[in-house]
Amino acid sequence: MPRALNSSRLEAFSDGVIAVIITIMVLDLRVPATRELGDWAAVRMDLRLILVYLLSFVQTGIYWVNHHYLLDDVEQVTHGILWSNLLLLFCLSLIPFGTEWIAVRGVEPVPVVVYVLCFLAPATAWAILSNSICSRTGVRPAASFGKQIFSLTLNLGAIAVAFVSPWGALGMIAIVAFAWLLPPRRIVEMTRHDPASAPSADSR
Repeated sequence: MPRALNSSRLEAFSDGVIAVIITIMVLDLRVPATRELGDWAAVRMDLRLILVYLLSFVQTGIYWVNHHYLLDDVEQVTHGILWSNLLLLFCLSLIPFGTEWIAVRGVEPVPVVVYVLCFLAPATAWAILSNSICSRTGVRPAASFGKQIFSLTLNLGAIAVAFVSPWGALGMIAIVAFAWLLPPRRIVEMTRHDPASAPSADSR
């Protein structure tokens, strides 16, 4: 008899891909050249890359954490979930590309637009994956639908803002990251420590 598709391989593969994405980004950081400039001047020149890298790292980490929340409700996966998850991973793999573009071209309108698009893509793919899983399990995702709409709206708005204020557009992406750093209420309730239910030392 054919076996049901469990989520273990999907989780392991996703963790591996996200780890590679983060590793690729950190490899783009270079030690500042200080032959002609002083140490602090060189650091200031590379500071924008460090800040953008930090934002990219946080955003990628947020997807990893919330991916864990999302798959916690899934015991068996479907063909649609597998491909939706691959779409998300593909979109996440574009983040190092957008990060490097800003590192090479600077915080200018077009590089920032490309960078924003590299976050808009996984946000869209995330909505597709979460809806696929919700249809399968009947359980609403831990992250509310309103938060997804808020993120998509800010990402779209950042594209227009980038042509007026590139740093303002990056600030909008940072706001999205901050909103997702706050854990969903359902997760907080599930993980809240209850001293009364904790096993005593004598019962171990």
